[in-house]
Amino acid sequence: MIVYNVTVKVDVDSHEDWIKWMKETHVPEVMNTEMFDSYRMCRILGQDESDGVTFSVQYVSKTLDNYHRYVHIHGPELQKRHKAEWDGKYVSFRTVMEVI
Repeated sequence: MIVYNVTVKVDVDSHEDWIKWMKETHVPEVMNTEMFDSYRMCRILGQDESDGVTFSVQYVSKTLDNYHRYVHIHGPELQKRHKAEWDGKYVSFRTVMEVI
């Protein structure tokens, strides 16, 4: 099982709108690619939130091939939309993990 994790720090003033947009728009678009079987969105606790609120969005895939298809076929456009909507209000990084 593969976990595609996107860690995002969102400006304090924007984070509630970002959560709503993620739940109503972005995550459904990612899941509609059918490359992932499930997802979970978590707020990371114990962080200094004076400059932003940090989240982990984890998409789960049964195969590494599905993850690669997502990254090469769907990911660039969906990331472009995210940036267009939230540019200057977040920073992010991505990791890929294998459940063992």
